[in-house]
Amino acid sequence: APDVEALIQGRMIAAIVWRTFNPGEQYALYPADNSNMPLMKPKQMSLFPESGQLELPLVILDKVLIKAWARCELCQMVNEPESLEALSQLTVWKTEALQQILQQRPYIFVAYLRVYLLPQPLEIPVQSSGNFVSLPKSLNVTDSTPVLSESIFAKRRQQLEKLEPPEHPELEELQSALVHLSTTNPKAKQLDAEIKMFLGWSEKLPTTQPDSDLAWISAIAQIGNSSDGNTFEKLVRQSLVKLGFANSNTNPKASLNPESTGGAGGLDFYCETPYPVAGECKASKHESVPNSVTAQLIHLGLTHLGQDKFDRSVKIILAAGPLTNPANQAAIGSKMNVIRPETLQKLVELKAKQPGSIDLLQLKPCLEKQPFGEEADAKVNRYIDDVREKLKVRSYIVQLVKDFLERTRSENVELNQLHGAYSMSNPPKQLSREELHEILLELSSPLTGFLGRIKGESLGRDRFYFLRDLLLND
Repeated sequence: APDVEALIQGRMIAAIVWRTFNPGEQYALYPADNSNMPLMKPKQMSLFPESGQLELPLVILDKVLIKAWARCELCQMVNEPESLEALSQLTVWKTEALQQILQQRPYIFVAYLRVYLLPQPLEIPVQSSGNFVSLPKSLNVTDSTPVLSESIFAKRRQQLEKLEPPEHPELEELQSALVHLSTTNPKAKQLDAEIKMFLGWSEKLPTTQPDSDLAWISAIAQIGNSSDGNTFEKLVRQSLVKLGFANSNTNPKASLNPESTGGAGGLDFYCETPYPVAGECKASKHESVPNSVTAQLIHLGLTHLGQDKFDRSVKIILAAGPLTNPANQAAIGSKMNVIRPETLQKLVELKAKQPGSIDLLQLKPCLEKQPFGEEADAKVNRYIDDVREKLKVRSYIVQLVKDFLERTRSENVELNQLHGAYSMSNPPKQLSREELHEILLELSSPLTGFLGRIKGESLGRDRFYFLRDLLLND
């Protein structure tokens, strides 16, 4: 059953069979007993408990659950001893066990199986061992739920046919180590799913729960438009921490600790890294913000930070109500950004839904340049809109690569060809070949893993293939 489970999980696409299978033959995948345990590699023990005893979630007392069926695409005979180590690296079988089979028979028959999930698992009585197990009734199957897409299966098939070594053996080891952790640790489970997708073992990430921080993030605008100043200040501090700002919190009068406030005589918030940000909060929509707020930010900033550090700080006033004309003029003259609670909420929501979307070092020039005062809110909204547009372009490119490979039944696509397809596809933004290449490199980085890349002899000859969707949660 470990080999059946590996097929269902997409970890491998082959099965050792006792005779030649013909292309087109179809089989239900029956989880046999664990008498073939010696075949399995130690590193694949993540498919079953550390005790070494096979855990069969497919077996319920004297019943067996059949979850998938497979169609044979190719059957290959292997008899070269030097090929066994490569075959072992691409499957769950030990090299020693494969050598033992070859000592007993002239060939090892390796069937390439395209696996499809059944709409509903079929429960049948446990059968005695044998090469074939008869089904109690015929199965009506559909190929609408393949474990792997056609393009990924084709890539894996080519790799197995040529006995090419795994591209990322270290990630396979990491994934094996994560399996037990993933049952109790949500972050380990997410990383496990992302690694399996990057390796081509799965087609899409499991449905993830929304960021739990969205509960308090959704209250920013409401609290900012109330008279609850203390809660608003704490939410602003939480928001800045969520965005990636930090403070050593050694000075309670210039802190970012979301569990406290600046109190009497202290700044409402102060960020130390990645660059200094000093600010004041003013809850309440129905009151104008007087000049005393801008004067207070200057006074407290100079008092707790000193002239040089305060001058170098980005200055922000978070206020729901309109500034009086003198207050707005003072904010403009002192290069203070006046930002509404609704805008802060939009910024933090974007960070929560797309964690890599907000680059604070790219946000910095936006906050340092004109306009200041109340007009600064519009420029921050333009920054948010620009980030969203960049995300849309990247999501579009990932989908374009995926659709192109599915349509052409190709394993990968060259940059020159992809640029032509992109330009003719009514994209959200026209890109030069060089701009498209830069984004493709970003999307194929191991840290993002939406696409894979095969480096070519020149920029235009680089080739790319699909790994996982870039979903936008607006």
